[in-house]
Amino acid sequence: MRLPDPCLVVLVGATSAGKTHWAREWFHADQIVSSDRLRAVVGAGERDQRASRDAFEVLDLIVAKRLRRRLTTVIDSTGLEERRRDAWRALAERHGVPAYAVVFDTPARVVRERNRALAAPVPSKVVTGQLRESSGIAERLAGEGFAAVHVPGPVALVPRAFVTAPAAAARQKEDPMKLDFGLQVSRFDWPDHPATTAATLAEVARAAEDAGFSSLWLMDHFVQIPHIGREWEDMLESHTTLGYLAGVTGRIRLGTLVTGITYRNIAHLAKIVATLDVLSGGRAVCGIGAAWFEREHRLYGWEFPPLGARYELLEDALELLPLMWGPGAPSFEGRTLTVSQATCYPRPLQERIPILVGGSGERRTLRLVARHADACNLFGDPETVRHKINVLAEHCAAEGRDPSAIEVTHFAPARVVASAEARQGAGAATVEEHVGRYRELAESGVQTAIVGLSDAEGAASVSRFGEVIAAFR
Repeated sequence: MRLPDPCLVVLVGATSAGKTHWAREWFHADQIVSSDRLRAVVGAGERDQRASRDAFEVLDLIVAKRLRRRLTTVIDSTGLEERRRDAWRALAERHGVPAYAVVFDTPARVVRERNRALAAPVPSKVVTGQLRESSGIAERLAGEGFAAVHVPGPVALVPRAFVTAPAAAARQKEDPMKLDFGLQVSRFDWPDHPATTAATLAEVARAAEDAGFSSLWLMDHFVQIPHIGREWEDMLESHTTLGYLAGVTGRIRLGTLVTGITYRNIAHLAKIVATLDVLSGGRAVCGIGAAWFEREHRLYGWEFPPLGARYELLEDALELLPLMWGPGAPSFEGRTLTVSQATCYPRPLQERIPILVGGSGERRTLRLVARHADACNLFGDPETVRHKINVLAEHCAAEGRDPSAIEVTHFAPARVVASAEARQGAGAATVEEHVGRYRELAESGVQTAIVGLSDAEGAASVSRFGEVIAAFR
């Protein structure tokens, strides 16, 4: 039974059907919320039926708090009241947590024997009522909207992205699909940094080429961002670092995921990227986005315009950059900036440096992609990606553009671990699970999967991912 972490698990069955034993075998004690245990907390013991109302009041409060924090929660009660099941399932849905039911259809004889063996057995007539109510419960549960209804068995709690990965990995083995991979390096806190940073970064980049990554990406930030690390951790300036990477690699494409539109004069950015393209032998990719990290702007003294103004600047950049890299020196009059002569020598080696727009906002960002960009970068599960691609296709139709001209990339953290038991860190999974996950993304329309390794082990971590890439060659 592969269940996503987090999830809500509602146990359904009569007293002494084996629910508590099963829950303790497959879940951590802190994940289990037991009505019996709460009767002991608010009453005279686990069988104090007079304390049931208060116990369930506390149970509902605990479940609500845990689901709000998106924590895996197992409700160990009889689960036989439809009203309670509906309330728990609705609460889980409100917080984006899938709900599962596990039905314990234990023979009545076994239930009664186990109950009689208890120090304080439940009254026989209560057990009889529970057994009557549990008859045919699986069929009723199937129509209640649970993500799935299971019978008890071994459990593997896995990140949501990998729940259906084994079946998808089998599809990839039987009928392979192609998928390119990019590597994003977002942390530089390797051992003995910063003295070792240059050498370790070169090892990482060469390992990425050897492993089969087709592109190498850096974040365009000046302090570490909150959901990756702490503000005082090392953060290299992106375009300077890309120039260094151009010198220590020979094949891999180089870019930012993505350059913040507010950080540099746009004409100057065009010059920077053109220089990278020349010095890398035509391997530059220009990732660009509307910028979002307001604190970073305050720290460095940059203006942080309202979002609408940043989108106007982004569209100006999408129009100006190709002019700067193209023939002649035309003037440019945009919404927010003016360039008297789009002068940039030497020209890039590529006839057109690919422009990737980061973000997947359906109303503005994807419309700009359809109008101007060569690639987009999306987030989310395969269903979300498929929806975003359909929205992009609608924008392309409105712009009179072929959507196949736009490369679809996807970013997510990932790292390869030897076994599910070693799962630690964002996106940690086995080779098989990664193959399945990326197969599902390829089926949704992704052409390049950009991997943000969620550990800082340097080249060894990159090399381990090579087995995943090999499955898509």
